Order: sequence, then C-alpha cells, then structure tokens
Amino acid sequence: MKLVVGLGNPGPKYDGTRHNIGFEVIDRLEESLNIPLDQSKFKGVYGFKRVGDEKLFLLKPLTYMNLSGESLVPLMNFYKIDKEDILVIYDDLDLPPGKIRLREKGSHGGHNGIRSIIAQLGTEEFKRIRVGIGRPVKGQAVPDYVLGKFHNDERVEVDGAVEKAVEAVETWTKSSFKNVMNQYN
Repeated sequence: MKLVVGLGNPGPKYDGTRHNIGFEVIDRLEESLNIPLDQSKFKGVYGFKRVGDEKLFLLKPLTYMNLSGESLVPLMNFYKIDKEDILVIYDDLDLPPGKIRLREKGSHGGHNGIRSIIAQLGTEEFKRIRVGIGRPVKGQAVPDYVLGKFHNDERVEVDGAVEKAVEAVETWTKSSFKNVMNQYN
C-alpha cells in the first residue's frame, strides 16, 4: 500500500493559495487516477483504489496545515501503511515557482505541516515532493505570502509544477522512488 498526502488548509477561503499546492496535486491525482476522495475520516478526506498490484491512497488532511500529522498518522496506523510507503506533497518557499524537488527524508525546514508530521511519525524519514512557491518580496510577511494567491505570471509555472508532481506520483506507482527522484529532480 502507498499513501500520498497533499498538505493544505480546508475551505474555499484557501483555494488557490500558495500553501494549498499539496491539495492541488491531490485534486489532479484524483482526476488522473480516478480515485474519488469519498471517505471522510481520520480528520481528512481520502480515497483509494488498486493501482497495479498495490492499493494507492490519496489524503487531504482537514486539520489545517499546522496539525497535518493528526490526520496522516491515524489513517496510516488504521490501514497499516509503512512509513516507507508515505509520500507528502507540500509548498516550499526555497524553490522558485514551477520547480519541484523530491527527497526521501529531511528536516521540516520551518514548514509547520511537515513539523507536525515529523512529530506525529517520530521520524524525518518519509518521502516528499516539495513544490516551489518562491519567496515573498522584501517587507511582506511570510504568513500573508503563503496564504495569498499566485499572481497570473506565476500561475503558468505553478500549473506546470503541479503536473510534474502528478507525473512523479504516477511514476512512483510503477517504479522505485530512487528512480522517480533521478527522473524528476
């Protein structure tokens, strides 16, 4: 079994914001893989289906970003999904819009959603796809920036990054994560 988690904040107020890029990737995966998020439990919405010889789960935590681990870990424990089979998708200030970076482990880097997952899992060793959102302009507060919407000129690049992340997840259903990293990094 594999679990793909996209981080974001619930509600229409946050749709299209930089912090919700993980939700955007899950929404695209829901369409492309035909996995409806029709289950509501574990403080999130999720769905699953057999892809190849494994069950693939998609999860959008509804805990708000800073408590993401409170949704991921109960679902993981209930379905007995190994930590090695978790992939978390989230926004990254240190990457320019349109870039993605895949890693097998790492610190939270100041990202509170990842901080929550690390605290709940008890490890930094889980797969991730970081999607670049760029840095705020000088003088703009980070919370205002990440909760703001993309500018029109960024949107094209971000849509491309979302598509690359979707392709990377789809490739992971058929290949090792190391191969996926080599292909998409």
